[in-house]
Amino acid sequence: MGVALEQFFIFVGLLVCLVCLVKSVRFSRYIFRHFWKVLPKSFLKSMGQWAVITGAGDGIGKAYSFELARQGLNVVLISRTLKKLQATAAEIECATGSSVKIIQADFTKDNIYEYIGEKLKGLEIGILINNVGMLPNLLPSHFLDTADDIQSVIHCNITSVVKMTQLILKHMESRQKGLILNISSGVALFPWPLYSMYSASKAFVCTFSKALQAEYKRKGIIIQRIFLSLIPSWVLYSSTFQKKYKDYLKQNTGTI
Repeated sequence: MGVALEQFFIFVGLLVCLVCLVKSVRFSRYIFRHFWKVLPKSFLKSMGQWAVITGAGDGIGKAYSFELARQGLNVVLISRTLKKLQATAAEIECATGSSVKIIQADFTKDNIYEYIGEKLKGLEIGILINNVGMLPNLLPSHFLDTADDIQSVIHCNITSVVKMTQLILKHMESRQKGLILNISSGVALFPWPLYSMYSASKAFVCTFSKALQAEYKRKGIIIQRIFLSLIPSWVLYSSTFQKKYKDYLKQNTGTI
């Protein structure tokens, strides 16, 4: 009995050590992420000639547009404000030499996707960045106090991700490769009272992305969601933030 008990405790001890080792290895992937799954510089370009970025007029979308163009891709910028699109396109073309197309579209509407689809016809699109989104209330407020913005939030934060993915994913499927990055938020990880619509919409992006990745992984398509913390709008539009985010993307586009 004593020998059996001793062997049992040895087995349990070895099992605990194995679990700790696995957890340590997984944790090290976050600390030393540049040494894990580092992709060749040609990877992004191998997905296709063009990248499509929504909400590309400024902020995070603009930073992604610059970095993808710097990586050698041509980019399609989609946003609501034509002047911002034109200015961003000129900057990218001057800085990188990549071709840039612009599409003016208001993602708070749901009748824009046929028009966008027509504009994208004939392009070999390898990357889609679903970045566009809106925060209905900058200050905390109850759900009923934001009733006028509900449909706009749904269209901008949810419908845009679904419809843009639907437009482009079918072509990626036929080519058996592609990359879709859906920009979510840290508020998607748990309920966020007084920002209920925003947090729920970002939770949808997270769940939708995970489900699609399970469906299309075997077809050579990568679908990921990226979590960002709440960032004040004035920070997003500042030149300092955009420069720092561009630097961040330069360091991290090699890891997917």
